[in-house]
Amino acid sequence: MQAKPNIILISADSLRANHLGCYQYPLPTSPHIDKLACQGVLCENMFAPGIPTQPSHTTIFTGQHPVTHGVVAHGGKARLTRGSPWLPEILYEEGYTTCAVDTLFRERIWFGRGYEYIIDPSLHHVFYASVTQEELNDRAIHWIKTVPKGPFFLFIHYWDVHYPYVPPERMRGLFYKGGNPTDPNNHALDEWWDHPIGAMARDTWLRTPNGTITDPQYVTSLYDREIRYLDEGIAALEATLEQMGMAENTLIMLLADHGESMTDHRICYDHYGLYDCTVRVPTIVRWPAGKLRAGSRLAPFRQLTDVAPTLLEAAGSLVPDEIEGRSFLQQLQGQEEPSGYDRVIGLESTWQAKYYLRNSRYKFILARQPDLLGNPDRELYDLAADPEEEHNLAGEEPQLAADMETELEAWLADRLQALGKSKDPVKEEGAVAVSIWLGHRS
Repeated sequence: MQAKPNIILISADSLRANHLGCYQYPLPTSPHIDKLACQGVLCENMFAPGIPTQPSHTTIFTGQHPVTHGVVAHGGKARLTRGSPWLPEILYEEGYTTCAVDTLFRERIWFGRGYEYIIDPSLHHVFYASVTQEELNDRAIHWIKTVPKGPFFLFIHYWDVHYPYVPPERMRGLFYKGGNPTDPNNHALDEWWDHPIGAMARDTWLRTPNGTITDPQYVTSLYDREIRYLDEGIAALEATLEQMGMAENTLIMLLADHGESMTDHRICYDHYGLYDCTVRVPTIVRWPAGKLRAGSRLAPFRQLTDVAPTLLEAAGSLVPDEIEGRSFLQQLQGQEEPSGYDRVIGLESTWQAKYYLRNSRYKFILARQPDLLGNPDRELYDLAADPEEEHNLAGEEPQLAADMETELEAWLADRLQALGKSKDPVKEEGAVAVSIWLGHRS
């Protein structure tokens, strides 16, 4: 019988796909990740059906759409039911030793399900997202070196590219080509200071002895340096596997729960908004010893619901019927022609309360309540002509917008009926973070 592979699932929180070299970014932010992609398989069009962190990670581990598992908001009222499928739990029951080097269980208890070991070095920080890859790697590598014999499942949740962007001092100046990053005459970020996250950034990690950072290009360079720092951590993790003789039988999947907006769509350095910069996420899979079609790229649409069934198939485990995603392992192996979904439907219920429907040509976004930035309730983008989603066609193409809205609403109605539910979860939760923020201000 063939030995079960070790599985390492790496989630790089807030990692934007098109800031990696292997996704055509022009700056050298990710040499080791790019090498990983050359050794494995890269998914060009992986989408998050729900953002941000808590909804997306719940989707990754359940293999279910957020409408199904019910966790549609970060910090919302909904709780995952005990009977929901859960990837670490299934692997544990299949004989895997399971470990999470992560902080998520502190926010929602279900993120601790199925783990024999939970290691959380963020306890040393006031803000859990300030934990560094070196701190996480220190624990993860020690665990790998002392893990019991037999297959293991290790989940590592890196926070480096999540705000605050505080790369190591040794990277000072990297990727920045501007002049004075604290120029008081640069008002490009003024609107951001009115947002609670912007106000926090201005008063903490964007403060310098020379004044507050005012140049958006400099903030973007901080983000890119964080990617480079993360890249070093992933290289160190891989080197450990090589040194331990584990690399040949270890499947590594690197992904993100969501991307990040730099200043796209007036959303500055945060991860809300249902545009591709946030909902299209990097996904790379490496499994040596000829297990995958190395160096290939899968172009069809995939969703984060597909992660759990793919890893379960790689482990030789049965995929529960409750999991909605589809394994793409045989496509990774070159045994099937690449295929995927004709469309993706996703949602957000944190800073905004919206749905999106995306196909190969168009993106339609539908709001359930007005958003902070005053955007229209309906947005339509021709992604072939306008890949940055800057020109809203909803007024110019009313019939197409209406057709896509009908398609989205029909999908939601069918899904709710199949689940025995009657209420739209995004309407129920609303924009949770906005409600909390307004409550604090009143």
